[in-house]
Amino acid sequence: MDTRAAAERFVRVWERAWAAHDVGALVELYAEECVHRSMPFREPHRGRDALAAYLRWSFAEERVADVRFSAPLVGPDGVAVAEFRVLGDEGGAESALAGCVFVRFDEAGRAVETRDYWHTAEGHQEPAGRLFFL
Repeated sequence: MDTRAAAERFVRVWERAWAAHDVGALVELYAEECVHRSMPFREPHRGRDALAAYLRWSFAEERVADVRFSAPLVGPDGVAVAEFRVLGDEGGAESALAGCVFVRFDEAGRAVETRDYWHTAEGHQEPAGRLFFL
């Protein structure tokens, strides 16, 4: 498995599918028994069905204006990380969300473990400094 290719596919699909709220396309990126942590202290979503339920819940009140992901930074053992920024509208108010996702891929190039760290702000704004490090 080529981790760089898997990571580049992961961010391309997430960028497009998040903007379209395409849960099916997102879930296809993950192994059947994946573990997804949407925040470090939340209970993880275990398996594709739990991930799909979380994504549907997360997208329910969200209207997306723009989604951007950085190029992934690839490390050893099937691990990659990428930054993201989403401009949207939640509950009628403009918002910005910025964060990063850590991903571990299996031999088939599917995400077996992901962990997100993110923050939100009111209004459509870019994070301070450069949008992405890479």
